[in-house]
Amino acid sequence: MTSASPQAPSGAAGAPGPAHPTSDPPALEARPEVPGEQASRVAMTREALDLVQRLQQVHGPLMFHQSGGCCDGSSPMCFPAGDFRTGDADILLGTFGLPDGTGLPFWMSREQFEYWKHTHLTLDVVDGRGSGFSVEAPEGKRFLIRSRLMDPR
Repeated sequence: MTSASPQAPSGAAGAPGPAHPTSDPPALEARPEVPGEQASRVAMTREALDLVQRLQQVHGPLMFHQSGGCCDGSSPMCFPAGDFRTGDADILLGTFGLPDGTGLPFWMSREQFEYWKHTHLTLDVVDGRGSGFSVEAPEGKRFLIRSRLMDPR
C-alpha cells in the first residue's frame, strides 16, 4: 500500500476550497489548541453547525479529523467521539464550544499541518455524497474545508 503525499491547500476537491462565497462571518470559531497560539485556526459556518447539531442528536458527541490522504482522506471526516484514534501523528487545532455546552475537537495529521500551518480553515457543508466513514454521508451532505491565509497579526 502506498502512502499519498499531503496536499497543499488549493481549491481541488477535498482540499481547502475557495474563500466564502459570501461575506457572512463564520457561525462559530474554535478555541485555539495549538500550543503557544491565541488565534483560532478553525471556524464553521451556520450550515455546518446546524448539521453537526443534528448529527450529535443521533450519534452523541462528535469529533473531526482532517488527514492528508488523497480522495476522501483529504476531506474533513466526522466521527463519533472516540471512534477515530488520534496520537502523536495528529495535532489538535481547536475545540468548538457547541451551543449545548459540549466540545467538538478538530484534529489534523501533523504531516498535513506542515503544509497548512499558515491557513485558517472554515468547516462548511454542501450537498453531495461524502465518505462512507464520515457520519454525515447518509444525510446527502458532505463537509468540506474553505481556507484563507491566517492573519499575521
